Amino acid sequence: MKQNNEKSGFKALLEILLVSTKLGLTSFGGPIAHLGYFHNEYIRRRKWMDEKSYADLVALCQFLPGPASSQVGIGIGVMRAGILGGIVSFIGFTFPSVIALIIFAIILQGLDVGNAGWIHGLKIVAVAVVAHAILGMAKNLTPDLKRKAIALFALVGTLLWQTAFTQIGVIVISAIFGFLLYRQNNENNDVEIHLPISKGFAVICLILFFCLLFLLPILREITSLNWIAMFDSFYRSGSLVFGGGHVVLPLLEREFVPTGWLSKDEFLAGYGAAQAVPGPLFTFAAYLGAVMNGWQGGLLATIAIFLPAFLLILGALPFWDSLRRNPKIKGALMGVNAAVVGILIAAFYQPIWTSSILAPIDFAFAAILFSMLVFWKLPPWIIVVTGAIGGSLLTYL
Repeated sequence: MKQNNEKSGFKALLEILLVSTKLGLTSFGGPIAHLGYFHNEYIRRRKWMDEKSYADLVALCQFLPGPASSQVGIGIGVMRAGILGGIVSFIGFTFPSVIALIIFAIILQGLDVGNAGWIHGLKIVAVAVVAHAILGMAKNLTPDLKRKAIALFALVGTLLWQTAFTQIGVIVISAIFGFLLYRQNNENNDVEIHLPISKGFAVICLILFFCLLFLLPILREITSLNWIAMFDSFYRSGSLVFGGGHVVLPLLEREFVPTGWLSKDEFLAGYGAAQAVPGPLFTFAAYLGAVMNGWQGGLLATIAIFLPAFLLILGALPFWDSLRRNPKIKGALMGVNAAVVGILIAAFYQPIWTSSILAPIDFAFAAILFSMLVFWKLPPWIIVVTGAIGGSLLTYL
C-alpha cells in the first residue's frame, strides 16, 4: 500500500493552519493530552495518517530531546504539506499560547491563576480526551496477548521508575521484546509515507543542530551581547531536555534566576500562567523572554527554545521512515507501538488523573465529558468550553 499524505499549495497550508490553530486554542493538559487531541483531530476525524504511522511518529519523538507533542505536530505538518506545512503546523499550535503568555508577562504579572476553577475544569477535559485516545490506540496497536504484555511492561516500568530517561529505556527494551517475539512476522500492511524531505537535507538539519549547540556558547563569550546570551540559554535548554515540558523548568530556572535576569517570584508567576494556557509548556519561554526584553524577547525566546526540536524532527524523519519499513525491524516497531500505549496509560494516571480527579464529583464530570466526546461525538471545542464552565461551577459545590 502507498499513501501520499503530501498536499501542496495554499489550500493545504491554510487547512493545516486552521486545524493546528484550533488545537493550539483548545489543547490543555500537557504533552500526553496533546497527543490525545492530535489523535482525535488528525487521525480519527481527518485521517491524515494511519494509526501505525502515528504511533511510529510518537515513538520517534519520545526518543528525541525537546517537546514531544510539538515535534509530533511538526511531523504531521511535514508529511501533509512539506517543510512549509511543518512550519505552519508549528505556528498554529504554538503561537496562541505564546501570545497569551507575552500578554501575561506585560500586564498580568503576579496574578494568581493556579487555583482557578476553570483551569481545574480544563484538566478534567484532558482526562476525557486522553482516555478516548488510549482506547482507540490500544485497539489497533495491542490486538494480541504478546503486545498487551509489552504494553503492561511499559505501563509498570514508566510508573515505578520515573526519571527523565525512563521512557527511552522502556521503548528500547520493548523494541527488543518485539524483535524477539515477532521476528518471524510476515505482516506487510504498513502504509508508505511520502516525505518531501531528502536525506541530504536531513543531514544538513542535524549538522546545524549540533553546530548551534556548540558554537552559541562560544559566540556568547566573545561577543557579550545580551540577545546572543538569551538565544544560547533557551536553545541549550531546548536541546538537552528529555521527558517533556516540566523537565525544562529547572534548566530555565538555573539559567535566568541566579544570574539576575529575573526574580524567582517573576519566574513562579510565569509558571502559573503557563499552566493556564493551552499548547506546549515550552511556550513558558515566551513569558520569560517578554519579562526580560519585552515582546521582542518573547518571540526570540520562543524561536530559540523550539528551534532544536524543529531541526531534530526534520533531520530524523527521512531515516525513520526508511527504518520503519525495513522487514528486519518491523517486529521491533510492533513492540515499540505497544509500549507507546503503555506509556500513555501511565501518563494518563500520573500526572493527568492524579492532578485532575480529586473528588467523586470530578470523576462524574469527567464521565459526562467523555460521553459527550465518545458517544455523542460533539466537537472538541464544545468539550473544552463545557469543561471550563463546569470547572468554575464545581468550585461552588
